[in-house]
Amino acid sequence: MAHASDHATTVDPREAAHFGALAADWWDPRGSSAMLHKLNPVRLRYLRDRIDAHWGLDEHDLKPLAGRRAADVGCGAGLLAEPLARLGAAVTGIDAAAENVAAARAHALGQGLEIDYRAGGAEALAGQFDLVTSLEVVEHVAEPAAFVGTLAAAVAEDGLLILSTPNRTAWSRLVMITVGEGMGRIPKGTHDWDKFVNPDELCALVRAAGLEVADVTGLGWSPARGFQLTEDVSLNYLVTAKRG
Repeated sequence: MAHASDHATTVDPREAAHFGALAADWWDPRGSSAMLHKLNPVRLRYLRDRIDAHWGLDEHDLKPLAGRRAADVGCGAGLLAEPLARLGAAVTGIDAAAENVAAARAHALGQGLEIDYRAGGAEALAGQFDLVTSLEVVEHVAEPAAFVGTLAAAVAEDGLLILSTPNRTAWSRLVMITVGEGMGRIPKGTHDWDKFVNPDELCALVRAAGLEVADVTGLGWSPARGFQLTEDVSLNYLVTAKRG
């Protein structure tokens, strides 16, 4: 199992610089992060389903994470951290780009939300969390095994780890790079297809880090329906893991 101590940092400085440059308009649904804004409701639906199922919660409860600690690693300007806080969690948000952390703090302040934002890699996690999320991040880190190991180590005994990432397929290359970046819907240079991780590889990293894979669900896209949860993992997918 890879531990944080094996590597000084899992941050890729070029990736941090790329996303830091996008910080100013991260919250603009028509800006450079427009695709994330379209993706976010689907991701949140998945998170809520997994949270309710794991802890046996009422799906109508407005604060299902009350009394629980959550960490979002690679949080950007807080697109996921803020909904987690609204669900009742005490949230820590970590991002490699200091510009993103500054934008996240300013936005949370404007929303009246208290979120502990920190600049750094996964190594900035301190303590144990009931929920650790890292969505669309593992394909941007320098050492995926060390990164997943660090996240897993921060998951509390009865906690959950939820990850999402693009699959390494011809379909993901076409949709995310050829079309997405080629037509300007995703900022150019956001993705390196060779760094995409397929579900078997990611699940192996999760198991090597000492967790049990509880669910793998696809994140699909179609012109008619947009993003949706699906059994088809060929474009993108979510993984939920827990302590065995």
